[in-house]
Amino acid sequence: MTKIENHNPEPKVVLGRKPFIFPNAIIENCEFGEYTEIRDFVNITHSSMDDYSYVCEYSQITNTTIGKFANIASNVRINPGFHPYEMPCQHHFMYRREMYGFGDDDKAFFNYRDMQKVNIGHDVWIGHGAVIMPGVKIGNGAIIGSNAVVTKDVPSYAIVAGVSAKVLKYRFSKDIIKALEEISWWDWTHDEIKEQIEDLKDIREFIYKYSK
Repeated sequence: MTKIENHNPEPKVVLGRKPFIFPNAIIENCEFGEYTEIRDFVNITHSSMDDYSYVCEYSQITNTTIGKFANIASNVRINPGFHPYEMPCQHHFMYRREMYGFGDDDKAFFNYRDMQKVNIGHDVWIGHGAVIMPGVKIGNGAIIGSNAVVTKDVPSYAIVAGVSAKVLKYRFSKDIIKALEEISWWDWTHDEIKEQIEDLKDIREFIYKYSK
């Protein structure tokens, strides 16, 4: 019997003002805020990710704006490319023509596809294997269940799951959601969060202390 204490451990992650990007991540034309983390085998292009957000392994993201404190699990697909199914043929030789010797690529199609941006709010949790379709907006504090396929906008603090995803319930009442959005704790400074982090443990005490 061979005992193995720790084989090929992950590098210790210490976040700071500079994004922590694992060596096997693929990044093209992106912007990242402070205390952000991009793990191995993430492919993220033409996107921005605000402070404290992170993406786990094997996720693919394109043309997406991600807010602060977003929690994105592994194998998530955000804004996948789509085919022109309204044409007689939906194969990608219709727009990737140069690959097949059919002339120039269809720039208008790529431009149209790039315009279908996804917007993800603050403090959003996206579960393992979820797919967020083009043009979708996800509100602050929402939860996207594992393997969900999100085809429509998700309201703030909603919990959605399924294919296609539907609202199961809301995390809090309408009044509490309104108060949380007004408090906007995600805009606190790093020092403010550090000082008041214990207050984020209890929704009742938090609302009582910080709502106007």
